[in-house]
Amino acid sequence: MSEKEVLLKLTALCARGEHCQHDMLEKMSRWGVDEAIQASVMAYLTENHYVDDERYARAYVNDKIKYNHWGRRKVEQGLWQKHIDPSLQQRVLDDIDDSLYVEILRPLLQQKRRTTRADSDYELNQKLMKFALSRGFTYDIIRQCIDTPETD
Repeated sequence: MSEKEVLLKLTALCARGEHCQHDMLEKMSRWGVDEAIQASVMAYLTENHYVDDERYARAYVNDKIKYNHWGRRKVEQGLWQKHIDPSLQQRVLDDIDDSLYVEILRPLLQQKRRTTRADSDYELNQKLMKFALSRGFTYDIIRQCIDTPETD
């Protein structure tokens, strides 16, 4: 594949949605693109703002919290898998207020509470904690939602 063909494919892909540098490099590797061409294409994509890891991270965090109902830990793990710089991850995640996590988790726990069978309140709370932890929410946010549930 020539540099021009790779560039056309990737710019078209970037026009349709956000992508990070890791995604682009992975695609080029799968296509068998030479490393020199990869470096040249990546330079073009970043200089012309087709690929911007900070913009990608902000979109990723926003989507995963609001639409997938993930907590901070699960989002961090997703960003790590995309090879987003840890300082950038920290900056983007610190911009999210804890009240948003509470706002997302409370209805999830209310719904889960209605469908979970347990012999005691203690067992029910343990199951709810395990559920919320699996969604990536932090212990303090979970305790806040379980200790002071809002009524339907």
